[in-house]
Amino acid sequence: MAPPRYELPAVVPGGQIIHKSPAFVLAIEAVKVHSTGCIFDVLWTLRRTDQEDREWAEINAVFHHPAPQLHNRGTPAESVLLFGVEFPDGTKAISSSLAMYAPHKSMDQEPDGPVFEYRPRGGSAGEDDMSANGSLWLWPLPPAGNLRLVAQWTEMGMGECSITLDGTELRDAAAGAQKYWPEQGAQE
Repeated sequence: MAPPRYELPAVVPGGQIIHKSPAFVLAIEAVKVHSTGCIFDVLWTLRRTDQEDREWAEINAVFHHPAPQLHNRGTPAESVLLFGVEFPDGTKAISSSLAMYAPHKSMDQEPDGPVFEYRPRGGSAGEDDMSANGSLWLWPLPPAGNLRLVAQWTEMGMGECSITLDGTELRDAAAGAQKYWPEQGAQE
């Protein structure tokens, strides 16, 4: 469910725009690669165009709404930012639930995988723009080949879009992750 506690990740520059329109940008800033998985640092920014104050306030409510989780299944998928990932072998995962835990597995057991969890960090809004950021935890490390990262936010006017990342580069970068204390590696 999370990266190793006592480990400094290797950082792979991301710098890829997933979606760009005249008023909205969604991008990956960087990828932090741990020995067991990756964290994608994601940001999105919306600038005001011709919206009246009431419409801008309504957009603000949508813009800062978190991705749906198990506790709020009534949230329509088109009103939130959704992420997905596709491994080179076609295996897929989405960030909108903890579905990787089968009903017969407890949260302290290893999930069936892959795990792709969205973690919001925060954001800000003003008269002229709004921005927010978060991270995506991916477990396990992707295999060699193309890793497809997908995003969709229908209510914000963003249909399904994607970028391709090099799974081999991410896997190789994991060798650069550093344990804080070598003896901790055996306990995790």
